[in-house]
Amino acid sequence: MSAPTIVWFRDDLRITDHPALNWAIERGGPIVALYLFDQESPEIRPLGSASKWWLRHSLEKLDASLRALGGSLTLRSGPARTAIPELATETSAGAVAWNRRYGPSKAIDQELKTTLRSDGIEAESFQANVLFEPWTITTKDGRPFQVFTPFWRTCLSGEPPREPLPAPTTVTSLAGVTSEHLDEWALVPTSPDWSTGLAETWQPGEAGAMARLEAFLENGLALYHRRDEPGIDATSMLSPHLRFGEISPHQVWQHTHRVTNPEARKNVDKFLSEIGWREFTINVLFQHPDLHTHNIKPAFDHFPWQWPDHAELRPWQQGLTGIPLVDAGMRQLWHTGYMHNRVRMVTASFLVKNMLVHWRLGEQWFWDTLVDADEASNPGSWQWVAGCGTDAAPYFRVFNPVVQAEKFDPDGSYRTKWLPEWGTDDYPEPILDLKESRIRALSAFDVTKAAPPTG
Repeated sequence: MSAPTIVWFRDDLRITDHPALNWAIERGGPIVALYLFDQESPEIRPLGSASKWWLRHSLEKLDASLRALGGSLTLRSGPARTAIPELATETSAGAVAWNRRYGPSKAIDQELKTTLRSDGIEAESFQANVLFEPWTITTKDGRPFQVFTPFWRTCLSGEPPREPLPAPTTVTSLAGVTSEHLDEWALVPTSPDWSTGLAETWQPGEAGAMARLEAFLENGLALYHRRDEPGIDATSMLSPHLRFGEISPHQVWQHTHRVTNPEARKNVDKFLSEIGWREFTINVLFQHPDLHTHNIKPAFDHFPWQWPDHAELRPWQQGLTGIPLVDAGMRQLWHTGYMHNRVRMVTASFLVKNMLVHWRLGEQWFWDTLVDADEASNPGSWQWVAGCGTDAAPYFRVFNPVVQAEKFDPDGSYRTKWLPEWGTDDYPEPILDLKESRIRALSAFDVTKAAPPTG
C-alpha cells in the first residue's frame, strides 16, 4: 500500500471538484484530510468575526461529508511552515497535496514544496478555485491586465473552463491521527453574539452552496437584469460559498450554462461576468499581495484621508448617519453578514468620499463583519471605490446615496426593511451635507494631481 497522503484543505471546503483530494485517492493509500487553522504565518491575514462563524459551520459540514464516505477531517493549528512537515513526519506521509492559492500565502506553499520534496515527500498542487490561473491571462506583450473588460475578453477567447470533477465515492482515512476540536478555536462570537442573524440567513457547507446555486438558477437568474435593485431577490448570494470554496467556479460555470429557461438565458453572460470579476480581483491580488494595506495608484499615498477614532466611525458602522440607503446597508451587514453589492458601493463611497475616511478603515470593518470577506475582493473593491485601485473611471465619481435610492429602491422596500424607524422622529438627522462634502472630496483630489512622480 502507498504511504499516506495529506490533503491540505484551505479555501476549498468541499469534496466535489476537489483536484487535490481526487489525486490523493488515485495515488492510493490512506488519507489525512487536514484543515490547518493558521493565524500565525505573516502571509495569512487573520479571519474576521463573521468569517470565523462561517468557518466553524463549514468545517462541521466538511467533516460530515468525509465521514459519510468513510473518512474524517483532522484539525490542527499553527504556522504552516512547521505544522505541515511535522504532520508529514508524524504520519509517515509519502505525499502532500493541496489546491493552489494566489495571494501572499502562495509564498508559504512554494517554500513547503521545496522543503517536502527535499525530504523525499511528493508535494503537488492543483488549479481548483479559479477558472483561469493568473499567469495564463496576460496582454499581448505578456503583462498583467489592469482593466477588467479586456481581461475578461481574453479569458473568454481561450479554452473554456474544464468540467467539474465528481465527488469521490469513498475516502479511507489514516487511523490514529490526533485532531484538535473546533470548540478550542473559539470561532463563534460571544461578545456581542450577533450570530443569530447569520444563522437565519445562511446555510454554510457544500450542500448549502449547491442549494443556493440551484435556487438562484431557477428563480433569480431570470431577474438578474434587475440585480442593482436591493429590494428584490435578483442576486445569487453565492459569494461566501465561493470564498470558502464550498462550491467551485467550475461548478457555477457549468450549471449556469445548462440553464434552459429563455428568460434566464438572457442573463447568463452578465451573471458569469460577475464570476469574471472574482477572477480579475484574484489577478489583482496576485500582482499586488499587499492589496489591503497599500494603494495600487501611488499618487493616492498623498491623499488627505482621515483616520478618525472609533467614536467618529460609529454612526457609519451602526447605520446612524441619517442617510437612509447607507444606514439600511449597514444594518443589513450587521444582521446578516452580507450587503447588496450596489449598496456596498454606496456605503463605501459615502465613507471614503463624503466622510473622507481612509478606505482601509472601511475595508477593515467589512473584513470583520462580512461572511464573504475575501482577501482579493474586499480590499480590491474598496480601492476601486476609493479611486486608488483598478477603477478606470476618474476619482470624481461620487455615488449620491439619495439619487441611488431613488433609482434602485424607488418603492423604499429595502430601506423600510432595514430601517423600521425611517420617516419617524426616531431617525437621526444627516451627519453631513452631501453636496458640501462632495465639493470637499473633489478639492482633496487635487492633492493627487500635484503628487510627485514615483519610480
